[in-house]
Amino acid sequence: MKRILMMVLRNFFIVPYMWFKLCYYASHVDKYTEEEHYKMLSKIVERANKGGNVRILTTGEENIPKKNGFMFYPNHQGFYDVLAIVAACPTPFSVVAKKEVGNIPFLKQVFACMKAYLMDREDVRQSMQIIMNVTRDVKEGHNFLIFAEGTRSKNGNTVGEFKAGSFKAATKAMCPIVPVALVDSFRPFDTNTIAKVTVQVHFLKPLLYEEYKDMKTGEIAKLVENRVQEKIQSFSERR
Repeated sequence: MKRILMMVLRNFFIVPYMWFKLCYYASHVDKYTEEEHYKMLSKIVERANKGGNVRILTTGEENIPKKNGFMFYPNHQGFYDVLAIVAACPTPFSVVAKKEVGNIPFLKQVFACMKAYLMDREDVRQSMQIIMNVTRDVKEGHNFLIFAEGTRSKNGNTVGEFKAGSFKAATKAMCPIVPVALVDSFRPFDTNTIAKVTVQVHFLKPLLYEEYKDMKTGEIAKLVENRVQEKIQSFSERR
């Protein structure tokens, strides 16, 4: 990935320090607070973006709940998605991701610092346990992000099907569901270019429990999917 190399080269003199600090935090997750972990990650992402010619355009920050204990549901475009939302969101959150991501250097350390849950989609029992853990954590005031598509769409700014099962933790926790529309988030890491790129992160109006409590998870998934796709489409039409 050319852009990652550029990020490293343009931050050459501080990369060893940043890498050591990231690895240390990842190996001592209980030594630091969630806020301290997130502040450290935000600074690393900020430096990486500057070095990699990545600009973040954010809208809808007012839609991020003031009270913790909510869940983000963005579309999934590429490996950069989580970093884009970290750059855009001032509030700490954790992630539920597929276990394979846990083997990718840098993302492995980032997810360790976030105390992310890595799900084995082939293991039903483990997946159910993670849903229970996320439900508990959200009720205790932690925030989470789940990619409801399950995997990268690989179709640019076209949203894939949001899976109903991805919303089980939210419905069990009875928490606000915050749709997030990502535009061009696939460009930084999933294309072979180092041209300047603007990644858009749009936080949409939360879906509160009172609004979805009588809906099936499949209906919730379709509603959130449509809202995300409509937001993306509205920006695509302006180009």
